[in-house]
Amino acid sequence: MNEAQNIQTIRDMYAAFLTRRGFEIAEAADGRQALEQSFTLQPDLVVMDLSLPGMSGIEATSRLANSHPQIAVVVLTVMTDEADLIDAILAGASSYLLKDASLDDIIAGVESAARGESIIAPQLAGKLLRRIRSRRGEIGAPRPQLTEREREVLELMIEGRDNATIAARLYISQNTVKHHVAAILDKLDVDNRVQAAVRAVRGWMT
Repeated sequence: MNEAQNIQTIRDMYAAFLTRRGFEIAEAADGRQALEQSFTLQPDLVVMDLSLPGMSGIEATSRLANSHPQIAVVVLTVMTDEADLIDAILAGASSYLLKDASLDDIIAGVESAARGESIIAPQLAGKLLRRIRSRRGEIGAPRPQLTEREREVLELMIEGRDNATIAARLYISQNTVKHHVAAILDKLDVDNRVQAAVRAVRGWMT
């Protein structure tokens, strides 16, 4: 089986499992076709590979986010490079999943994105968190300025913790957590938790 056939087989497998979960599926062979179908079909969610012929997945994600921001984009890739992760999410991806994760984890990630949640594969979330912690001592507080409590909430957001878990860890109410999350998103000028995490990494690294 050549590489193209292998890719199609994997794509068929994902499509079959998602169909069983109630998703209506349309497929695209490259970035341009993905954009064309998205503009025509107006889906709720697009699963985007970064390694596409012609137009890259990051460029396709950026164009889709700019023209149709209501469509959630889930990046599914083998790439674990930090620069790719940051570029993909800041281009407009709401979630970042790795192809070497279990099928159950990938399907669960897509279902979470369909519910409006934003997630990063645990391996990558840990990498982002370690980078933030390692650099913070060198360059001080992030820009724009976050309060100490907001930084604590942001770290737990990067770890993928939900509001209930954050509230329990910090001994505050869930309503207080919601206020902190809203303030963080506003100060970092982002739309969701994943973008907040990546924006924080860029802020602390510059």
